[in-house]
Amino acid sequence: MHPFASYVLRNYYKATGWNEDNLFTNLTRSSDAILDFTVPKGLHLSMSKSPNALFKTTYSMNAMPSLNGSVGYIFTSCDLNVKSSGDVRFKNMIERFRVYDQPRRPEGKGEEWLAGERVDTRDYLMYGRLYIPTGRLDALYSTRLSSNFQGIVAAISDPPSPLSTRANVNNLMLSLQHDVGKWCTEYTYSAEDSMWGIKALHNFGRIAGSGSASESLQTPIRAGVKRIDEEDAVEGGLRGRLSAGAEIYFSAKEKSAGVSTGLRFSTIPDAKPPSAGGSALTANPPQPPTTITALFNPMLGHLSGAYSARVSTDLALSSRFDFNVYSYESEWTMGAEYWLRRDNDPDGEILMSSPVPTQEHSKKQVHGVVKARASTSNDVAILWEGRMRNMLISLGVIADFSSQGRVKPIRAMGMELAYFSSDDSE
Repeated sequence: MHPFASYVLRNYYKATGWNEDNLFTNLTRSSDAILDFTVPKGLHLSMSKSPNALFKTTYSMNAMPSLNGSVGYIFTSCDLNVKSSGDVRFKNMIERFRVYDQPRRPEGKGEEWLAGERVDTRDYLMYGRLYIPTGRLDALYSTRLSSNFQGIVAAISDPPSPLSTRANVNNLMLSLQHDVGKWCTEYTYSAEDSMWGIKALHNFGRIAGSGSASESLQTPIRAGVKRIDEEDAVEGGLRGRLSAGAEIYFSAKEKSAGVSTGLRFSTIPDAKPPSAGGSALTANPPQPPTTITALFNPMLGHLSGAYSARVSTDLALSSRFDFNVYSYESEWTMGAEYWLRRDNDPDGEILMSSPVPTQEHSKKQVHGVVKARASTSNDVAILWEGRMRNMLISLGVIADFSSQGRVKPIRAMGMELAYFSSDDSE
């Protein structure tokens, strides 16, 4: 599940109108949610509190295999109602398979005037976390520079521990993001290795606001008598949108460079505006929500292709093939995501058997999800995430069935408990 700080950051982006899914970094987010989910290790506890709409605190503790913890603080310039772990929409706390909404040009903050003077300010978020007893400090500052520009500053300070021989680790990372809907460009800099990078993503076709997406997908119906030599239109196939991007980076300290490219095809039916959080779910969509991605790094010779689709209302499947053109090493990974629901829940999501709303429907509420993945490297992982009363729970295990793992097949297992509350939640 999302850490509380990550959940607040996503709410901040949504409140300020920034689309983080239009970044090249998040090109494979849909397949990663099924194939690269994180299994907790040991016992992890976290508690968070939102005393008001601007300020949040979060505390965490790892009880196993070693005892350590952290304290974090978050402050935002805009009001955020994060609700509580007992009534927050469960899907908002889970990294899941999604076909994201059409890219749109970000809208800037409206101008505010007082006595003939402009008094509006830029939105920003400040976050800091201190780890105990290591003394590591993480910091993040994100601000909206304009309607199309966003700046992010992240810092890490990890002093050497008397119990280990590692050196002091300090790093400062800068990121400038420019999003116009059709294009999204990100400029990054890392001070530790003096690495400069440029990432760009281009979306083909129309973007939201430039025309009706439904009109562009509908096949025009021609009236009249069919000619003898006229052929029937071929039905079937997936209709959607295509995105292409690339990344170029150079390290002045290591005197090395790299480049990678990527493609993504996404279908349209599952795409909903951000405001449709509790919209109706169609049991039999006209075409299965699908995402196809391909990545290629010519310098490292790494090629990766992933196919993900939601085959039913509660089941999504994904597979990925990784291949290296230089070493001929390959790996095939398969995964599944299954949602657990309760029937006849008055607070649940509406599940309809057809796209046309009817009076007869049943309401079902998501109360858990089961994820599983397996690969040709003999790695098998299973994760269950759910909610019990007012607490979110994650329970998972990673097993190794290779010849080296026969002595100890269970590589890792753990449980994570998360609770947070807000004084502004109703």
